[in-house]
Amino acid sequence: MNEVYPSKLLERTVGEFSKLPGIGRRTALRLVLHLLRQKPETGHALSESLSQLIDGVKYCKVCHNISDTDICDICSNPLRDQSTVCVVENIRNVLSIENTSIYRGLYHVLGGIISPIDGIGPNNLEIDSLVKRVEEGGIQEIIFALSPTMEGDTTNFFISRKLAPFNVRLTTLARGISVGDELEYTDEITLGRSIINRVELKQ
Repeated sequence: MNEVYPSKLLERTVGEFSKLPGIGRRTALRLVLHLLRQKPETGHALSESLSQLIDGVKYCKVCHNISDTDICDICSNPLRDQSTVCVVENIRNVLSIENTSIYRGLYHVLGGIISPIDGIGPNNLEIDSLVKRVEEGGIQEIIFALSPTMEGDTTNFFISRKLAPFNVRLTTLARGISVGDELEYTDEITLGRSIINRVELKQ
């Protein structure tokens, strides 16, 4: 059944909102109507912040995390442990680990994990740039903080083979996280303990 809207502008905006993950057309309509009931400044502020985000956001040239500058605040922070790099799938994982307030090293965001069924191979990920970082020296430990799934383990194994020629310690999160769980949905206490009790990555 086709929905009828009293305004083409409303219909278009609902359509754009419904493209967001987890937002159906009914939820989109509710959100848009809520915005219309607010002061005009509220909608303009949202529009302006989105425009600035799209046009101004950068990706760190070192770790590929989201940043306002070419080098993110974590990579440029001299108080962070420059010898330890935590490898994660996406930016949400960086936020999850940072929320534990336990880890004080650096990160490397792969931008996904190897998943042939989804058409994602090693060349689609930031693996070569990780190898280059290790090759440049100074890194003593790589912590693999990928979700404990088959795809995550496959990615761990592939990268560990790439890093085998280098004198670097390879560890992975302790399996306090259930096999098959997504890292971003793990509570901070469990995630924090998994970082502290990390184990050597078995080839």
